[in-house]
Amino acid sequence: MGTMNNPIQVGLYAITDSQLTPAATLITSVEAAIRGGTVMVQYREKFAPMAERVAQARNLQSICAAAGVPLLINDDAELARRVGAAGVHLGQTDGSAAEARHLLGDGAIIGITCHADLELARTALEESADYLAFGRFFTSSTKPGAPAASTDILTQAKRFNRPVTAIGGITTENGELLIRAGADLLAVVGGLFGGDPETIEQKAKTFQRLFASHHPLFLYPDNRSSHK
Repeated sequence: MGTMNNPIQVGLYAITDSQLTPAATLITSVEAAIRGGTVMVQYREKFAPMAERVAQARNLQSICAAAGVPLLINDDAELARRVGAAGVHLGQTDGSAAEARHLLGDGAIIGITCHADLELARTALEESADYLAFGRFFTSSTKPGAPAASTDILTQAKRFNRPVTAIGGITTENGELLIRAGADLLAVVGGLFGGDPETIEQKAKTFQRLFASHHPLFLYPDNRSSHK
């Protein structure tokens, strides 16, 4: 499925948040999500001092690399470069995808927020985005002001032949609807994190079972292969 040199697997895309994954539990939370089958992790930290963000991102990169799971950095291509992350996720106001590609190289994974707008997706493709993120689909505590999106956008975005990511208020209860509509990745924050490691692992497994049941390209970890 992926472009460039980094295939993107179908499945759960875990996104950290300082409210739900504070420094004290960040690593154990992400480790639990990976044990549960998470296929990609995004480090999202808006408020910590840069030295702390570098340290946290480096620690996450170590555990993600050991597990063979790509780590992306939210909104900061330079931080991604510093810690050797697999790539970066950019919002519409977070700098140029072309600049991020130049900084990180052809092998990096670059994802772009497209809200509920196919024109934004088309522009992202022109800037060599590796996946397109749409949302929010449900009420989200992480992005309460984000415009709402209809599940139709996921179906329509399949024409672009890039992995389609859904984000915004996603839980194990409503995820099936989005997968059936065309989501290749479910980007989840509050619907995954915030509990103890065992709970996080079980939620991750539940998300992966949804993909196994409802996505034609889902591969269990021991059967994973590159989708180009």
